[in-house]
Amino acid sequence: MLYRLVFAGNNGQLYDHHSLRAAGRTGDRFVELTGDDLEKLPAGASLVLVPGGKPVGITSSGRFTLLRSNPWQEGPVWAVGALLPQGFTRVLLPAYSRDKGDQPLPLFGYTAVACRDGELYAAARATDNPRRWDPAFYDTDDLPALVKQKLESCPDNRILRQLAHCSLDYHCYTAQNIFYGRWEGGIPVSQLCNSGCLGCISLQSSECCPSPQSRINFTPTPEEVAEAATPHLQSGEGAIISFGQGCEGEPSLAARTLVRSIEKIRASAGLGTINMNSNAGYTDSVAEICRAGLDAIRVSMISAREDTYNAYHRPSGFGLSDVRRSIKCAVSSGVYTSLNLLVFPGLTDREEEVEAILNLVRDTGINLIQLRNLNIDPDFLLKKLPAGSGNIIGIPEMVESMLEVPGLAVGNFSKPVR
Repeated sequence: MLYRLVFAGNNGQLYDHHSLRAAGRTGDRFVELTGDDLEKLPAGASLVLVPGGKPVGITSSGRFTLLRSNPWQEGPVWAVGALLPQGFTRVLLPAYSRDKGDQPLPLFGYTAVACRDGELYAAARATDNPRRWDPAFYDTDDLPALVKQKLESCPDNRILRQLAHCSLDYHCYTAQNIFYGRWEGGIPVSQLCNSGCLGCISLQSSECCPSPQSRINFTPTPEEVAEAATPHLQSGEGAIISFGQGCEGEPSLAARTLVRSIEKIRASAGLGTINMNSNAGYTDSVAEICRAGLDAIRVSMISAREDTYNAYHRPSGFGLSDVRRSIKCAVSSGVYTSLNLLVFPGLTDREEEVEAILNLVRDTGINLIQLRNLNIDPDFLLKKLPAGSGNIIGIPEMVESMLEVPGLAVGNFSKPVR
């Protein structure tokens, strides 16, 4: 059964084309969407226009073609993508064409979509249980009152004021969990960063798209950190405190604050998981924080190949070899160690990239790979990265190869380990 091209008219109406088949994109190549690529559009997914994107479909003769007009309505047509809910990993990008002078796309994870028998499908795979990240649990009617109550109880805590902003204005789930008193809650600690990642959501150079949020503009005290974190860890409910959020830089650069904070937290809260999301480039500080009592670390990485890593992360004062040493240090310290793998179809699933990641896992003893859909304009990204040469095996086969590594877990979310 063939899958049809989905596109939008100038009035925002969604259409499936009467003759063009659906196409997707991997790296810089268009491919036909088949049943092996697609799942029914997940609950919680959002359909969005690709700004400036003209849809590409496939003719009955198998030729990729640009759709220039709407058979049912006058006016322009627009490419459509899906934004996936938590727990799903993107398999293919939408197929579209944009003018060369267009500004880079906003930082979203556009996913290819198609239609068959009146039902919508997305190029995605379920890769974790998203129950705790179900939108129904967030932005509830009582959230503003919970925020107000917490702020009144800790009126001088700048972290909680920041998290109130992130909760109510950015709708950040890890920030909201601090006020709900459950699950994974984020605690920002660092203004600075030692890398300039192309897809950073809190600080972008003028050559890219605007960041959707801003960083904290203060350095919190250990007392502020402990005041925000301790009650959360005492709440039970698989409580996790995570340093290294989207609204901050690199937490290991605030090692002195973190070490003293962990000491204060553990003086009152023996349970709950203390986690740090990090680029792991500052090995000495990572080691110091691990010794202080860190339970888990999640290291962000687009690639375990040096040229690709450097082109995306743009590290300052460290390299991939330092990251590898930090990971080994964390594992040897008994810290549960995850890789936050930034997944981009046509890059992450190239043979040489998969091999490099698996070699890193085997060499260091990483416990978990968390798959993270990379939110970035595909054309902007590919222009910045070195050209790949290996065969593209596909995201599903990439995941299968990871699951074959003894002792390695694969998913999307941090896990409580204490």
